[in-house]
Amino acid sequence: MNYLLGIDIGTSGTKTILCDTQGRIAAEAVAEYPVYSPKPGWSEQEPEDWWAGVQQSVRAALARAGVNGADVIGIGLSGQMHGSVFLDKDGRVIRRALLWNDQRTSRECAEITERAGGLSKLLKMVANPAFTGFTAPKILWLRNNEKRNFDRVRQVLLPKDYIRYRLTGVYATEVSDASGTLLLDVARRAWSKKLLTRLDLDPAILPPVFESQEVTGTVTAAAAKALGLREGVPVAGGGGDQAMGAVGNGIVKKGVASAMMGTSGVIFAYTDAMQTEPRGRVHTFCHAVPGVWHMMSCMLSAGGMLQWYRNALCPEDSYDQIAAAAAKAPAGSEGLYCLPYLTGERTPHADPYARGCFIGLTPRHDQAMMSRAVIEGITYGMRDSLDIMRGLGVEASEIRLSGGGAKSAFWQQLQADIYGVDTCVTNSTAGSAYGAMIMGGVGAGVWNSVPEACDACITIASRTKKNPKAVKEYNKFYQPFGSLYQSLKKNFQEIAAAYGWL
Repeated sequence: MNYLLGIDIGTSGTKTILCDTQGRIAAEAVAEYPVYSPKPGWSEQEPEDWWAGVQQSVRAALARAGVNGADVIGIGLSGQMHGSVFLDKDGRVIRRALLWNDQRTSRECAEITERAGGLSKLLKMVANPAFTGFTAPKILWLRNNEKRNFDRVRQVLLPKDYIRYRLTGVYATEVSDASGTLLLDVARRAWSKKLLTRLDLDPAILPPVFESQEVTGTVTAAAAKALGLREGVPVAGGGGDQAMGAVGNGIVKKGVASAMMGTSGVIFAYTDAMQTEPRGRVHTFCHAVPGVWHMMSCMLSAGGMLQWYRNALCPEDSYDQIAAAAAKAPAGSEGLYCLPYLTGERTPHADPYARGCFIGLTPRHDQAMMSRAVIEGITYGMRDSLDIMRGLGVEASEIRLSGGGAKSAFWQQLQADIYGVDTCVTNSTAGSAYGAMIMGGVGAGVWNSVPEACDACITIASRTKKNPKAVKEYNKFYQPFGSLYQSLKKNFQEIAAAYGWL
C-alpha cells in the first residue's frame, strides 16, 4: 500500500501525519521544542529544532503504523507563517529565526510604509499593510540592528521552506506562505520587484515561488537516511499553516469560510477574485488553490487568551470544565466584557501595544461569568474581522470550525449565534498537517486537483444551526465590544510609553 506524509512545522512542535491514498490517517506523531523570548515581545526558535522534530515525528509515525518508509510516495509541508530563517552562503543558519508573533519590528513597519510611499501604495504593491509579525520587517530589523549578521545573509526562508531545504537541498517557497512575507505581489503571484527596490533588498535572497500543489524537489539520499524514507520522494509546495488548515477543512469553494481557534484565532474565507481591504484591516493572500485567493484575519490571542485565563485564574479546571461553567452563565455575562489582546493585536487593529482587559466587573460576577466573558470576547474579536470581509462582499454562508472552538458544543453554538451563520465540524481533525498531506497527494498524482482531493477526503461530521433569538441578542451585546478598543487605544500607548515599550 502507498502512503502520504503531511508535515506541519508548528510553534510548539512539529506534527506529522501518515495517511493512505484514500486520506485515512494511519498514524500521527508530535515532537515538541522550545520558544525563546530574550526580551519582552521577542519570539525566536532554533531552525535545527524543527529539523530534529521532523526526524523524530516522521520516524515515530512510520513506527506506530508499522509502515515501511519505502511505501511513502508523496510529502506535503505546512508551517507557521512569517518566520524568518537567515542562511549564509553555505546554507547554514546565521541566528535564531524570528517568529510570527515577534513584536520587535514596529519601527521597521513604519519604515516600509514610508519607503513604499504610504499605505495605499503599499497595498497596491503587496495587498497588505506592514504588520510586525511579517517577514519583510524582520529582514529590515536585522539590517538595522545586526549589521554583521545581515551582511552574511544569502537566503531568507520561511520555516516550512527551511525544512524543504533540509529534505531536498532546494531553495523554494509557494504562493500562500510567500503572501505573508509582505514581499509578494499577491495579484501577480510573484515577488514584488517594485517593493524590493524601494527597500534596497536584493531579490536573490528570496527563493523561487511555486503554486502550492507543484512538486518543488525530491528527497535527497541524506534526508532519506535521516527520516527512514526512500530517496526521490516528491515534495510538494504545501502552504502556510492557515492555508493548509483551510484545505484540510475543505475551504476550497465559494461561500465556505472557516474559524480556527488555536493559540491565535483565524477567519479564513475563499474568494475567487483578488481584492484588498482599503485600510488593510484583514489580509489578502494567495490561496493554495491555483488562480484563487483568500481573505484572512489573525487574532494573536484566541486560544492563547483562554489558556492564560485557565493558568492564571482557575488552574485546577480543565477546558471542558471552563466551557461547562460558561454555558451555565447568562448570555452577555451580565455586561462583563473581555478584550483578548494579551500580546497586542494584528487584525483588525494592527496594534502591538493593545492589552487584555476585563471591563464591567461588578460584585455579581463569578467565575462562570468570567469564563463566559473570555469565550465571548474571543468570539467577538473573530467577528470583528468576519464582518469586515462580509462588508467587502465575501460570502460566508457556512463556517467550518476547527481547533478549540470546535471541541465544545457550547462554543460551537456560541459561534453560530455571534457570527449569525450556521457552523459545522468536518471529519478532518488533523488540521494543517492534513492539508499538507493533500498537497503531497496532488503533487504525487494521487488526485488531479486540490478540490478533487477535498471532495474525496472531507465530509461534514456535525452541524449547528444558529438560534435566531440568540443572534438578535448577541448583535446587541456585540455593539459595545466594538468600541471598547477604540476608547482604550490611547491609554494602551500611554502605558507602553510609561514602561519604555514604545
